[in-house]
Amino acid sequence: MALDGAYLYAIRQELLPLMDARVEKIYQPTREELILALRSRTDSAKLLLSCAADRARVHLTQVAVENPKTPPMFCMLLRKRLGSGKLLRIRQDGLERVLYFDFSCVNELGDVVELTLACEIMGRYSNIILIDEIGCVIDSMKRVDATMSSKRLVLPGVAYEMPPRDHRLNFLTASDETIRAAVTAKTGELSKVLLQTFEGVSPVLVREWAYYVGQGQPCRAESLTEDQCDRLGYILRRTRERLLQGDMTFTIVSTKEGQPKDFSFIPLRQYGSLMVTKTMPSACALLDEFYASRDRAARLKQRANDLFHLLLHTTERIQRRIVSQSEELDACEEKETLRRKADLISANLYRLQKGDTSAVLEDFYEPDCPTVTIALDARLTPPQNAQKYYQSYKKACTAEKILTEQIQKGRDELEYLDSVLDVLSRAETENDLDQLRAELAEQGYLRLLRKKGKPPKSLPPMEYTASDGTRILVGRNNRQNDQLTLKAAGKLDIWLHTQNIPGSHVILETGGKKPSLEILKEAAALAAYHSKARDSAQVPVDYCQVRYVKKPAGAKPGMVIFSNQHTLYVVPKEIGQEA
Repeated sequence: MALDGAYLYAIRQELLPLMDARVEKIYQPTREELILALRSRTDSAKLLLSCAADRARVHLTQVAVENPKTPPMFCMLLRKRLGSGKLLRIRQDGLERVLYFDFSCVNELGDVVELTLACEIMGRYSNIILIDEIGCVIDSMKRVDATMSSKRLVLPGVAYEMPPRDHRLNFLTASDETIRAAVTAKTGELSKVLLQTFEGVSPVLVREWAYYVGQGQPCRAESLTEDQCDRLGYILRRTRERLLQGDMTFTIVSTKEGQPKDFSFIPLRQYGSLMVTKTMPSACALLDEFYASRDRAARLKQRANDLFHLLLHTTERIQRRIVSQSEELDACEEKETLRRKADLISANLYRLQKGDTSAVLEDFYEPDCPTVTIALDARLTPPQNAQKYYQSYKKACTAEKILTEQIQKGRDELEYLDSVLDVLSRAETENDLDQLRAELAEQGYLRLLRKKGKPPKSLPPMEYTASDGTRILVGRNNRQNDQLTLKAAGKLDIWLHTQNIPGSHVILETGGKKPSLEILKEAAALAAYHSKARDSAQVPVDYCQVRYVKKPAGAKPGMVIFSNQHTLYVVPKEIGQEA
């Protein structure tokens, strides 16, 4: 799944038409992503550069990305130095996983200078570096000091050095004889040997070569037959021709559930029927689709990181408090014993004296146990000892009442926080996060700093259309759930929610008519999809008319009670998806 130097070569070929385009805008959606909006005389394009460890890449993108309201410092620097710059060339050294973008720019003094933006695609060592005309680092997205690396520093003012490079063969330029000698001189599984021999190749590419050489059977480098050596030479020449002549087949392989697994610029046959294969029109379009969902999740995760920590820490604190209160409540179970002891002392005052430390008395509460020993305070009179037990009994009764209320309140709070965490896990836009922050601030969990400008407008409920044309509305968060169910919905509409599972409120508009079972199942599947049970097989969903849904006084947002409900068991599915 790694973006190798060979695929980067294909990317470079696609980007060459951008020569002479100018930098129109620069965005930095996350701390590890950069987008350059380029405009030429005839066209415009968005170039995405990412140095995220698991998503490092360079390609043109069509995906609309939400940008932060305040651009990061590195973005501001690039806007200052690269703004309106003209793209002169795109360089790649052999099949190294580094692309260099050279720009002609105007500095603060009005002089024309040449700046280079280096995009290094090297896993967790990936970086985006701005280099000046004399080869010194202006700044980078990830600064590397002496505490992080003793071999290569990436800091402002330091001379730029290329990443360390192994002495490997470039299969685009190496001769067949050189390749054959290098491969057969090593021992081990062929795919691993090929990975060690050539630069700029990924595991999926060498596995495809080895699959072709061995005709689907594993083979070793030291025991290649003459026929297998010929097959290796052929597949390498064919791959070389594909790259140099632009005759590439951009392929994505995915699991049968639709999860992208791998990609390459050649057809992938090594997976057989275990994977689903899909071809894309270009190298950039492939990467755009392959990483789209992963990028969206990663961007939101970064921006919602503070909310995740807040909810998890608050949940842990409440859970610890409930455990402590439950232990105190267990101690209150002895309250009846305290009252009985007080009654027994009161009934036997004439037999007790001040200074007694204990009393052995007949227990009229337990006929089977004729006597009971009761501890006394020698400093108190018998009536005072009885009064002390009565006070302890009253204290235990009061504590039991308060602790029961507090524990229930804590459990309700946990249920609410669980629902917020579920909404957060399904958030799709920056606006969704802003609405959650506002809700948590209203409930006292979060303190929001005042920002200039108007507060963000909440998005309308998600809207779907059932197979018969009936409209189905889904709340985006707890506050919208309340608005949708208690104010917007008609009394005869159908309200749906997963049974004892956090999720969105779903409203099936009926217009006063009774919906069919098929339409109810569609709405129930939608309620299950927009819940914490999205990935489950069979999910119970309760439904009833809106008139039977009530909100208790003082309840948290999204918390309701309902009656006259029925239950359907469905597979979570968004309308328009295959089950």
